[in-house]
Amino acid sequence: MEKEKNVKHISKDARKWFLGYLKKYYFKLGFALLLVTFSAALSFVNPKVLGLIVDEVIGDGVNINTEKLPLYVGIMLGCTLIASCIRWLRNFIFETASQDMLFDMREGVYKNLMQKDFAFYNKNRTGDLMSRQTGDMQAIRHCVAYVIYNMYECTLLFFAAVIMIFTVNAKMGALMLIPVPFTIICIILQSRAIKPKFAKIRDRFSSLNAFVQENISGNRVVRAFAKEDYEISKFNKENDGYREAETDAATVWVKFMPIFEVISASFSVILLVVGGYMVINKTMSLGQFIMVNGYLWMLNNPLHMFGWLVNDYYRFIASVEKIYNTISAKPDIMTPRYPADVKKIKGNIEFKNVSYTIEDEDVLHDVSFKVKAGETIGIIGATGAGKSTIMNLICRFFDATEGEVLVDGVNVKDLNLHTLRDGIGMAMQDVFLFSDTIEGNIAYAKPDCPFEKVKWAAELAEADGFIMEMADGYDTIVGERGVGLSGGQKQRISLARAILKEPSVIILDDTTSAVDMETESHIQVALNALKNETKFIIAHRISSIIGADQIFVLDGGRIVESGNHEELLAKKGYYYTVFNHQYGDFNNIRSLYATDKGVK
Repeated sequence: MEKEKNVKHISKDARKWFLGYLKKYYFKLGFALLLVTFSAALSFVNPKVLGLIVDEVIGDGVNINTEKLPLYVGIMLGCTLIASCIRWLRNFIFETASQDMLFDMREGVYKNLMQKDFAFYNKNRTGDLMSRQTGDMQAIRHCVAYVIYNMYECTLLFFAAVIMIFTVNAKMGALMLIPVPFTIICIILQSRAIKPKFAKIRDRFSSLNAFVQENISGNRVVRAFAKEDYEISKFNKENDGYREAETDAATVWVKFMPIFEVISASFSVILLVVGGYMVINKTMSLGQFIMVNGYLWMLNNPLHMFGWLVNDYYRFIASVEKIYNTISAKPDIMTPRYPADVKKIKGNIEFKNVSYTIEDEDVLHDVSFKVKAGETIGIIGATGAGKSTIMNLICRFFDATEGEVLVDGVNVKDLNLHTLRDGIGMAMQDVFLFSDTIEGNIAYAKPDCPFEKVKWAAELAEADGFIMEMADGYDTIVGERGVGLSGGQKQRISLARAILKEPSVIILDDTTSAVDMETESHIQVALNALKNETKFIIAHRISSIIGADQIFVLDGGRIVESGNHEELLAKKGYYYTVFNHQYGDFNNIRSLYATDKGVK
């Protein structure tokens, strides 16, 4: 069984974070708690008046005095009406304040998640992060909207009821104190038992949420491999774990609830036995007996509620800690405090003896090169050679372990991250499209740009043709992650999105691997027409980089060859071998990319 975490108290930093959102609503919540006090005070009126009716109106049952009866009935009706209005208003305030606070908190947490780096998302599952924004947020809202005022009201009613009973009859008040120590002990014991349970529940819920999200996203793979039964069995294991965690927590309050019930019933027993005896002996009037009986619910109800409220409170603590631990994780990649005064990058790139190591594995080793703005750079190499890592370092998704990555002569670590990445357009290897129109996906970087600009980018990416063949054209809604489009279509939309940004640097990470040779040739011509942009083209097919100004051949994290197409063929090394494996004959590739297609 998974070791349970002992969450004793909410940590100082987590509490400070939570109160930072709550303080905006201190006045509203304070006013609402004042209303709770008023409604609680009004709760004592009706039992008091009822006792007076018994003593002063009914009396001995023979000489009934109805003179004050209308007044007493009017007071009871008036107090009931006023208390109902106050309860409605206080509930409305707590509910609206909690929803407003939740809105602010969700926005803050989401903004924080948008600032996290790649390393953070590599370590955290999407479903787990989603549970922070759903179940954990709801537990916090429930505490603000319901638990706060109920704890206050129950505590207020309990001790005020004891005081009121003392004012009616001191001996009876003293007797009513007998169960109180047992109540306090039970609350403490329940709290200690329940604390670790809810941390485990949040962990299990996050794990279940992450599993479901992952498998729904990968449903096509599951069905393609006919692994439905296998995934269902895995889901059942996760589901069982969550059920076990909830059951463990339930056993705690199931164990303590009967004790609270017994303690609650003991107040009635004391009143019936002792109070009845006192009425018979004329040491307490029947009206006073009725008053004390009216106050009993103010003792019993808190005892019923405290068990539930303790559960809700520790759910709240577990959720606050979970969310805070998520957002407090500092990203490794951050904009420097005093970034270089660069408004827009130009596209000059230089690597100076750059090495990158992750988990003691050398991904890049001593890589150096210079690229002038406007040049086209081809990068080729075996899988795992470090091609995509070079692009990630340029965008500063990661930082070099050794050496420097310079953009326009400035170390990327000294640049404002937004300035750097705003100047780079990237069509990634793993194409991600949003559940939006095709136009919306292409115009992602410039959502307010005119349609003509979107069409221009699509034409350059050779996407306009297949888009116009669709029933709704550019207004076609693509499914999540581009479901419904072929691999080549998604790649061309991704390329159009990068082109529309009109960046200083365009990075194409194996972007044309799923398109046919003819379409690729048209894309190459279009890219060659972009004269001012620095272009990095990562490819496995030599046809994608044959016209590049420089071609870097990577092997084992090192640049083993560099030069243009003709120079690399002349070296008869790695590039020459790959070229012959793919095309066999230099003249064949030259004829394929004739000069009328615009290739150098």
